[in-house]
Amino acid sequence: MEQGLASTTYHQSRQRLEHYFDQTARKAWEDLTSDVPVSGIRATVRAGRDKMRNILLDTLPTDMHGMRLLDAGCGTGALSIEAAKRGAHVVAVDVSQGLIDVAQKRAPEGLSIDWKVGDMRHRDLGIFDHVIAMDSLIHYSQEDVIAVLKAWSDRTNNIAYTFAPGTALLRTMHVVGKAFPRSDRSPAIKPLSEARLSKAIEAALPDWQIDFTKRVSSGFYKSEAMGMRRK
Repeated sequence: MEQGLASTTYHQSRQRLEHYFDQTARKAWEDLTSDVPVSGIRATVRAGRDKMRNILLDTLPTDMHGMRLLDAGCGTGALSIEAAKRGAHVVAVDVSQGLIDVAQKRAPEGLSIDWKVGDMRHRDLGIFDHVIAMDSLIHYSQEDVIAVLKAWSDRTNNIAYTFAPGTALLRTMHVVGKAFPRSDRSPAIKPLSEARLSKAIEAALPDWQIDFTKRVSSGFYKSEAMGMRRK
């Protein structure tokens, strides 16, 4: 998407994520998204992410032949690979070249996946039947989340994404988590109020409706899925 349409905070958040995943934590996230042994903290995160991925995959058709899916913030590619196995043509984009490299190595041959490093909002990515964004918007402010949803809204009829629920427990855990070793920390998470986010979506996207929300809590992993579709 054109640079002028993204806020300063959005660009700053993207830059921090790019540095984190490419310079600081590529190996940690490669391990987290595999089956190698990890610390107890990260094991809870792995379990939570697996559960959330299945929730998002359940929003997609079992037969996706002829469909296009945007996996926005695809990470090491697990969701992209499963969607492609259903027959979808997947455009998998991430801010991190390092994570894309891991994803490409893991993907079986013969799947229709276009791996890209770049901005998940960019219009050049195309038009899609479904957009999925798992834990890629949890690092952005509500204003920037709404801007991203608006960017996708004219190029798809179905969006499912996750945000960090703004609970007192999550806010406390986020602060406490700073005391843990760097290998057990994730990039800065910005908890959002579900009620305020829902109202903001209603105001900004009047042609859309929220179909469901579903929260996953697994140790230090706290994330909430929200499904939306055009009315």
